[in-house]
Amino acid sequence: MLFFNDGFTFTNFLADIFSIFIFILWFWLLITVSGDLFRRHDVSGWGKVLWVIFLIILPYIGIFAYLITQHRGMAERNEARAKQVREDLRHVVGFSVADELEKLDKLKASGSITAEEHTRLRAKLMQ
Repeated sequence: MLFFNDGFTFTNFLADIFSIFIFILWFWLLITVSGDLFRRHDVSGWGKVLWVIFLIILPYIGIFAYLITQHRGMAERNEARAKQVREDLRHVVGFSVADELEKLDKLKASGSITAEEHTRLRAKLMQ
């Protein structure tokens, strides 16, 4: 038993499940915060050490403090990382905007897509 010595009751079961859920949530947030912290190039090594110490000594408060103070930067870094991975994949696979535009023109000529869809997809490719 995690919390109670009363035996197995539904209340004890719910409390145990809730405590396990909170632990898993905390662990997931710890991995997310640690991953973001160690990928950052704008924080010095000493800054990273201080954040890690804070995360170890006060785990919940440390994670919440990092999320509150770094939330915007985390989102921007995550978006930039996703964009970079997408570009790397395009280079590996051989994606070319010119090839995709040619495919779009063929689809429009065959009538598979409308002119509006062609315009929308072309604008998306040009981004």
